[in-house]
Amino acid sequence: MSALNLTVRVHPVVLFQVVDAFERRNAESHRVIGTLLGSVEKGVVEVTNCFCVPHKEHDDQVEAELSYALDMYDLNRKVNSNEAVVGWWATGNDVTNHSSVIHEYYARECNNPVHLTVDTSLQGGRMGLRSYVCIQLGVPGGKTGCMFTPIPVELTSYEPETFGLKLLQKTVGVAPANRPKTVPPMLDLAQISEASTKLQSLLDLILKYVDDVIAHKVTPDNAVGRQLLDLIHSVPHMSHEQFTQMFNANVRNLLMVITLSQLIKTQLQLNEKLTFLPTA
Repeated sequence: MSALNLTVRVHPVVLFQVVDAFERRNAESHRVIGTLLGSVEKGVVEVTNCFCVPHKEHDDQVEAELSYALDMYDLNRKVNSNEAVVGWWATGNDVTNHSSVIHEYYARECNNPVHLTVDTSLQGGRMGLRSYVCIQLGVPGGKTGCMFTPIPVELTSYEPETFGLKLLQKTVGVAPANRPKTVPPMLDLAQISEASTKLQSLLDLILKYVDDVIAHKVTPDNAVGRQLLDLIHSVPHMSHEQFTQMFNANVRNLLMVITLSQLIKTQLQLNEKLTFLPTA
């Protein structure tokens, strides 16, 4: 598959690690680089992890601690063997003259490595995210070179990451002086209530859109119509009695698990007290 047909999907934990490495950089370092870890499947490069590689950039050369990068990769493989090297990242908004030299190293580590740039300077009021692949240029028998060509990049997340991001969003913004900087996890019922409220607002928004389309107030969008059709088909067809029975069965199973966990906790506490009970 051609490198130009690749799409990069970045998880939020990668961005957090990049920002953390940038904040912890040496005072004389203006740019931070590192290795991207993840997987490649069906033209999609999914970046799930990364780590920083110490380096120094001079006018005519780049010094990178490659032994450190290899040790970090070996340690990561012991924790997660599914993650492989898929490219490298750098802070900044543009590709520099030294990028081609660094890219040559990662081209030996994996096929079609991607280069991800993260704009930690927040130009335009946001952290820009771009991805590139290196395309070889030249004529047969003559001089050759390479050119970094942009490819699509998007953010994706697992469900636990989405939940963590929602908690972080509650601490973002212009906050009063008495607003706490930490947000404790919500109780299960509170999460259900918040999710139900959000779902209700989304349903109201969809109904308003459908009513406006029927009333010819809004131009219909075929893509939105297909997504709504897929949404309707994904809803299981069951009667009210079947849904009530399924819901009650799940509630009983949940209560049974809670009861057993509390019973085990009580037995452990009783065993601990009996163990330290002084004997006559």
